[in-house]
Order: sequence, then structure tokens, then C-alpha cells
Amino acid sequence: MANVKNLFLAFVAVLIVSTTATLANDIYINQAGDSLDLDIVQDGQNNVIGTSTTDVALSGDSMTFSITQTGNMNTIAANIKGSTYTGTWSFTGDSNTVDMLCSSTTAGDCDTVTLNITTTGDSNTFDFDIGETATADSSTVSFTVTGDNSVINTDIDGQSTALTVTIDNSASLATTSANSDEGVALTTTQSGDGDSAGHTATVDVTGGGGTIDITQSGIYDNTVDLTINGDSFDVDITQRD
Repeated sequence: MANVKNLFLAFVAVLIVSTTATLANDIYINQAGDSLDLDIVQDGQNNVIGTSTTDVALSGDSMTFSITQTGNMNTIAANIKGSTYTGTWSFTGDSNTVDMLCSSTTAGDCDTVTLNITTTGDSNTFDFDIGETATADSSTVSFTVTGDNSVINTDIDGQSTALTVTIDNSASLATTSANSDEGVALTTTQSGDGDSAGHTATVDVTGGGGTIDITQSGIYDNTVDLTINGDSFDVDITQRD
């Protein structure tokens, strides 16, 4: 029965997008069941996949939830509750906002999370919380951002976490544009016990401007590999065992 429900939800999502191509698309989903495979594609601007009050709520194990958005000023708010989650999120456009919460209740601990995010565009904001209570056993999260003035906030609670962030801004200086917005603000917090190879953050930033804050906790295996090519950065790194 769960598979039938999942297929129906996927059909509804595609139907909404295809029948309102000239207008903003609004998608709200509340799903429960294992082995979900959901793909959403939106093309245009002012599109919505969930909001702060009516989000996309997905519950179940062995879940795959992928999103492709093309356009400006799009919004995503998703709450994922499950043990295993795999996602591929791709964005092309400016001024988009993404807010994902993985495992907000006991419906699943987001034990194993694999998330790949690629973005081409300016002034995009990403906020990802995974685990919440140091329960995520293994997380692999990758951001690849090409564009100016993006903000990335990640909070991963668990162990054996591998976070990779690659950001390529258009200019090396923070003051080359009228708005001085070539930079990026990156904040990442990882908690829970490490060992072995836990709490790993690899960050490569090209372009000037924003600040980078990295905080890691736990027992052993804290590693930060940071490369910055640009000016006007304020970097704070705290690692504790």
C-alpha cells in the first residue's frame, strides 16, 4: 500500500508542475511509508516546495528525494524523518532559499544521509540540519556553489560525518561590485562522537567577502581542510575532543 501511495504522490507532484507552467508552482506533500523515490522538477520563478508552516513532510526508511529547480526566488522547506536518506538537489537561478530538517522526531534518526547539492546562481541561502540529537551515524554532504553572495548553514549531529563545500565566486575581491557581494557566509556545526574519521570538513572557496565559521566536537578525528583564494575573510575554527 505504501508503494502505491508513493507513486500517487510522485504523480501529483509532476502533475502540478506540468499544468501550471506559466505560473508559480506550489507543492505540499505529507507522506509516510518506506522505499520512497520522489523526483520533483520545477522551471520558473517564485516556485514553492513547502513553506515554514506547511512543509514537505516525508517519513520512512530507505528514502530517495531529489529536486531540480530552474529560476529565481524559489523556496524549499522539507522535513525528512527516516533512517536512510539519499538526495540530489540541483538549482540554477538567483535568490533561492532552501531549508531542510532531517529527523525532527523519533520517526527516524537520519542514521545514514547522502546529500549532493549543486547550485549556479547568486544570493542563494541553504540551511540544513541533520540528526539533531547526535544520532546520525554516517553523513556525506557535498555543496558545489558557483555564484556570488551565497549563505550556507549546516548543523550535522552525529559521527563519521564528511562535509565538502566548494564555492566559486566571480571575483577575488569583496569590493569589485557595487554591492560588494562576491563573498560567501559559511557556518557549519558538527557534533556527536567522532572516531573513526568523524567530523571531517573540506572547504574550498574562491572569491572574496564573507566569513567562515566551523565548529566541531566529539571524541577524536576532528579534521578541517580549508583553502581560500580571495580577500576580506574572517575565519573562526573551533575543534574539541
